[in-house]
Amino acid sequence: MYTTTDETGRLNNYATEPPVYFSTFPSPEQQRRYVIQGGLAMLLVCSVLLVALYVS
Repeated sequence: MYTTTDETGRLNNYATEPPVYFSTFPSPEQQRRYVIQGGLAMLLVCSVLLVALYVS
C-alpha cells in the first residue's frame, strides 16, 4: 500500500490500482445466452407486475 505523510504528520493511504486491460467482444454463443437471459428477466418482471396489478 502506498502511503504519504503531509507536513502536519497526517497519513494518506492510497489503494493499489488493478491493471487496466481491454475487454473482448462476446462470442456468438455468449450473445445468444445474453438474449435468453434478457428475455427471461423481462418475463419475470412482467409476470410480477401482472400479479401485483391482479392482487391490487
